[in-house]
Amino acid sequence: MEIRPFAETDWPQLWPIVRSVVRSADTFAYDPAMTEVEARAIWIEAPPGQTVVAVEGGAVLGTAKMGPNRPGPGAHIATASFMVAGDVRGRGVGTALCRFALDWAKERGYSGMQFNAVAASNVDAIAVYERLGFRIVGTVPGAFAHPTLGRVGLHVMFCAF
Repeated sequence: MEIRPFAETDWPQLWPIVRSVVRSADTFAYDPAMTEVEARAIWIEAPPGQTVVAVEGGAVLGTAKMGPNRPGPGAHIATASFMVAGDVRGRGVGTALCRFALDWAKERGYSGMQFNAVAASNVDAIAVYERLGFRIVGTVPGAFAHPTLGRVGLHVMFCAF
């Protein structure tokens, strides 16, 4: 598997992954009715951020976007988001993308990485993040409306460099 910068030619394979993750409404606080144009505008990062894809044999398996968490006085902390195709989950794609994002942020001089809204029900992702050095620094109770579990907490997670 290779992780490389997003290229325009990746979008036809990337959009179905983004669409599936967003429409499932069980991990991202994005509007499930989001259009392709809206999704592209949200997912494709402009500098100083970056969007990458994980590819294998010409197939896009997953994607990450990363950049400063906040502008100005908060720009020394990075953030990132990850999406993996449903048929390859559990194969380490998300872990590889998260490692890539952490290395990317360290190389650019960020002092840590913060995830602002990790659904408490997303236990597989939380396990990956904790294994890679993140910790839950706070939880907003009931802030995420999960489609089958009802309202669950949203964790703020942080990894200091």
